[in-house]
Amino acid sequence: MNPISSETDDCFAVRQAARHISKLYERHLCKVGITPTQFSILSMLNRHPKSTMIQLADALVTDRTTLVRILKPLLRDGLVVAPAEERVKRRFRLTLTEKGHERFEQATVHWRAAQANFEVVFGQQQAVHLRNELFRVTRDVPKG
Repeated sequence: MNPISSETDDCFAVRQAARHISKLYERHLCKVGITPTQFSILSMLNRHPKSTMIQLADALVTDRTTLVRILKPLLRDGLVVAPAEERVKRRFRLTLTEKGHERFEQATVHWRAAQANFEVVFGQQQAVHLRNELFRVTRDVPKG
C-alpha cells in the first residue's frame, strides 16, 4: 500500500488553507474581541434575524453542541439573545441586540480589512474563484 502524501490529500490541503485564512481574519477581528466564526454568526443574524440554532448550525456546517460553545460568549456579552417568547418547541430563535449590532458594525470594518488583505495577496479574481469553488464543494459533495 502506498503511503498517503500531504500533496495528494484533499482534506489536509483544505484544512491547512482554512486555518491559514482563519488566522488572517483572527488577527483583524481580535481587535473587537470576536472570532471569525462569531463574526459569521453576527453577520447571519444581521441578515436573517430570528434564525434558529438549527439554521445557524446548518449554515456553519457544525453540530449543535459546537454551536452552543461558540454562542456562549456572544450570549454572555449581550450581543445575542434568545428571548423566551421566541422559544417555540425547543427551537431557540436568536436575535442580535443593539450591542450586537454595534459590535457587528465595528467588526465589519476589520473583516473588510482582512478580506482586502487576502484579496491583495491572493488576487481578487482568484479569491472569487476560490470562494465559488468552496461553496460548490459545500453544496455538491455529500457529507457522508
